[in-house]
Amino acid sequence: MPKESHQSKLQKLIVVGDRLLIKPKSQREQTKSGLFLPPGVQEKEKVQEGYVMKAGPGYPIPADYGLDDEIWNQDEKEAVRYIPLQAKEGDLAIYLQRDAVEINYHGEKYFIVPQSAVLLLEREED
Repeated sequence: MPKESHQSKLQKLIVVGDRLLIKPKSQREQTKSGLFLPPGVQEKEKVQEGYVMKAGPGYPIPADYGLDDEIWNQDEKEAVRYIPLQAKEGDLAIYLQRDAVEINYHGEKYFIVPQSAVLLLEREED
């Protein structure tokens, strides 16, 4: 069986709701004044930055049912609709660390962050 590339493994992931999968940006090990920081110091900062690898579909919109149209009486299932997220794959996101959940996926460190924790996005326009 051939080895899967890291990118194809990420394609299998489905991010749910208003969440983003963020790969942290490589941290500088040295301050502007020249001091070397031990590992983990910058991880404790309140604000972090990283690249959006995958984005969820957005905020679900509740179905609009009338008084006579009960959910259990519906013959056809309506497709779920979403309000899309502002963040897109490839954006640089600056987010609050306290709301992020750290995961390790195939040896790589990622964060799952709700869009409400994102403070700023930088997007490279074509």
